[in-house]
Amino acid sequence: MERHWKQLVRSLVGAASLIVAVATFLLPPSLQGQTQSQPKGIDPSVLAKANAGDTDAQFRLALIYHNGLGVPQDDAQAVVWLRKVAEQGYAGGQYLLGTEYSDGKGVPQDYAQAAFWYRKAAEQGSAIAQTLLGSSYNNGLGVSQDYAQAAFWYRKAAEQGAIPAQVNLGALYNDGKGVPQDYAQAAAWWRKAAEQSDATAQYNLGVMYAKGHGIPRNYAEVYFWFNLAAANEQDTSKAEEIAKDRDFIASHLTTIVISREQERSRKWFATHPPKSQ
Repeated sequence: MERHWKQLVRSLVGAASLIVAVATFLLPPSLQGQTQSQPKGIDPSVLAKANAGDTDAQFRLALIYHNGLGVPQDDAQAVVWLRKVAEQGYAGGQYLLGTEYSDGKGVPQDYAQAAFWYRKAAEQGSAIAQTLLGSSYNNGLGVSQDYAQAAFWYRKAAEQGAIPAQVNLGALYNDGKGVPQDYAQAAAWWRKAAEQSDATAQYNLGVMYAKGHGIPRNYAEVYFWFNLAAANEQDTSKAEEIAKDRDFIASHLTTIVISREQERSRKWFATHPPKSQ
């Protein structure tokens, strides 16, 4: 268990850890339903609208090529259309163009360009872009490493409910990077993410209860949050390690307390189903 405590945060940083999906949430409502099925080829009307400068259609084309929806997956073509919408101020296109630069897909890898486009979208309020820009500063990718700037952008995203930003902001408070070290603030941000079923945050919150950092030491709470984290952790080997930590904590609890926390976990999962392994 101490091995885990020495590595409190499995930090979620970089574009790769924030999955670039079809991203229908970035589309206007009129187009969201159209991405649910795999189109066979490209609808000529969409192409015509895109060529006429319609940003919604251009963004849809970018997603089609990016994800290979009914056409061969083609990052270079995705970048062509992403750039068109990004240059017109379309936040979704700016964020996704940034990820293409970060991953070196369709363009040469260029972290400075990634950070440039993340900033464009972040300044428009995109929580994903704010998180990614925060991670750029946190890791010194494309910008000078600056923990204060990382905290600034993580906070903007975290206040919008972005889980990775909440996890990473908690880590900065825990380590005193870019902000004064404040275990209570670390625990508070991890709790917000933990309540959204994030396994990393649930484990970290359990550790805070175990150490009495920012919150009173409470082994029953440790058991509860470790139990949730073990169920939600997607990596099987990590889930097994967390389960071992939970069982170690159980040795410090009475059977009555364990039974109570197991029932509490069952009630939690009734409204927060564990993520599939």
